[in-house]
Amino acid sequence: MHGPRIETDRLILRPTAAEDFEAWAACMGDPEVNRFLGGPQPRAVAWRNFMTMAGCWSINGFGMFSVIERASGRWIGRLGPWQPDGWPGHEIGWGMARDTWGKGYATEGAAASMDWAFDHLGWSQVIHSIAPTNIASIAVAKKLGSRWQGPGALPAPSKDAVVDLWGQTREQWLARRR
Repeated sequence: MHGPRIETDRLILRPTAAEDFEAWAACMGDPEVNRFLGGPQPRAVAWRNFMTMAGCWSINGFGMFSVIERASGRWIGRLGPWQPDGWPGHEIGWGMARDTWGKGYATEGAAASMDWAFDHLGWSQVIHSIAPTNIASIAVAKKLGSRWQGPGALPAPSKDAVVDLWGQTREQWLARRR
């Protein structure tokens, strides 16, 4: 496993590792978790997406982090930098296991990954592509200081997804972090 290891008060963020797959597959198969992420994924599709994330780390030097709960050592989600071909910008996204919702983990992890993306990837701005009815993710974006930027368009195979773009510049982020 190559790449950064970022520790927050309650989380460890690190690149995808083989031992994460079972929890990943369970999370990606959960209809409620994936209601705004294209629907639940059968195990074979989850495996392909898991390998895509590992490949992002290998080829691009970044991808979404696996989120490990420090207290338990268990995989609880994935979040962080994401920019597939044709994406509307440099995204910091998140998808967390349902039993962790409401604990502030997405906000905590996304903030750490935004710091990392601005500092190590040199990004000048970030976006979050969020379904307009995904109230929980909109709340995370607002807690991060991101603002609504208008409707967005995603490339295939997500081209039919209705999303709004939320985001901020590096300067806005740094001013807020001070």
